[in-house]
Amino acid sequence: MNGIYLGNEGFVELERVSNNLPIYSKLDPEDVNVGRRRWSVDDDREALITGDRLAISTVDGSNLQLVAGHDFPDGLWFCHVDPIGGIYLYEHYQQAINGNQSQALPLVAPTQAQDITISLGRERFRCIANIRDWSLTTSREAVDLTSLGEEYRRNYTNGLISGQGTLSCFWDYKSCACGAGDLVTYPQYMSQLVLRTKLGGAIRGRFYILASPEVSIWYEALCIITNVAMSFEPTQPVGSQIEFVTSGPVAIRMGMPPSYLLQEDLDYILQEDDDKIGIEA
Repeated sequence: MNGIYLGNEGFVELERVSNNLPIYSKLDPEDVNVGRRRWSVDDDREALITGDRLAISTVDGSNLQLVAGHDFPDGLWFCHVDPIGGIYLYEHYQQAINGNQSQALPLVAPTQAQDITISLGRERFRCIANIRDWSLTTSREAVDLTSLGEEYRRNYTNGLISGQGTLSCFWDYKSCACGAGDLVTYPQYMSQLVLRTKLGGAIRGRFYILASPEVSIWYEALCIITNVAMSFEPTQPVGSQIEFVTSGPVAIRMGMPPSYLLQEDLDYILQEDDDKIGIEA
């Protein structure tokens, strides 16, 4: 008799990505409140979300005058956005989520206005907290090949795989139930992501069917959040229903889960054949 797998080992993790161009803005001296470690971006309050990892750089290549002691043209920091659009910068994701002003990086006011760009820096995958269930439907799209060359006909003759799906979560905005610290993101982020237009609402998702240190099976795709519904009923947990579509190909993968390939607290990397590659200090 074949084994029956229960849906107890599955979960979802996502990586925040940008599918739009960077934000171009001007950093004026009056935009920076050094005493409160707070600064602001002109007319782009909805573009940034608490927990985003921002890649901030100057347009002309001069040193960015924003974070105290940082003498480079660009930098990568996590941000916390307060209710009126003020931005605090942090070294770590969990610090940005908590938004403790005393832990924010100290700032300096620029000596003169600087033209800057803001985009989303490359992030790590993080588990979605308090997820109840997820579903992903894949389908093959018929493609008109009449205008394509022979090479493209061979590659795409069977069509493109696309998909759509839903996530159901207990709504949460700070605490976590699937990990700890910097490895977790929150359902509240989805509610904010669907409203973002300047940097786009894309995520790269991994949807695990089975996950263990020995072997994992998961779908992987770039996704666009299309709808977020909140359910509220007295005496019942507040819920969040998230709908998405895939943007690009959908792949199903098997093998060592990516999160096990590199352990920061160990001195080796596991290869696919379980041999260890040592890392010299």
